Amino acid sequence: MRDRLTRPCFLVLEQEFPSNLSTRKLVIETAKFNVLSAYSPEEAVRTLGRFPNVDGIVMDANRKDVPCAQLIEHLRAVRGDVPIITVAPGGFQYCEGQTEHVDSMNPAELVAKLQELFPKATEAIEQREETLADRYNPA
Repeated sequence: MRDRLTRPCFLVLEQEFPSNLSTRKLVIETAKFNVLSAYSPEEAVRTLGRFPNVDGIVMDANRKDVPCAQLIEHLRAVRGDVPIITVAPGGFQYCEGQTEHVDSMNPAELVAKLQELFPKATEAIEQREETLADRYNPA
């Protein structure tokens, strides 16, 4: 067990659609971060209770089933210090209790924000990628 890399893990709460993989989850995993998924506010709170050591939460701020601030309040009741990044399109900017907000139509902005929140892990992931590239693509 020589690998010292600990990848940040995010709980992602978003709408569930039939026969559809989560695009947001795939974007975050492409950045080499780990993801737990929740498709309802209740599931998000239960999942956070089961996995309280997640490094952050990424959630859709425009949910119709519960107001954004109320959901954040429930999540913070489980773990008050967890960073919560809300995503929503266009003009939406603020939800009480959020740590950060990004435009849902800009996946690169989400990845950049997560990398900004965890710079040491991001650097370690990038170094690991370089090592792998050198190992598997010799000049």
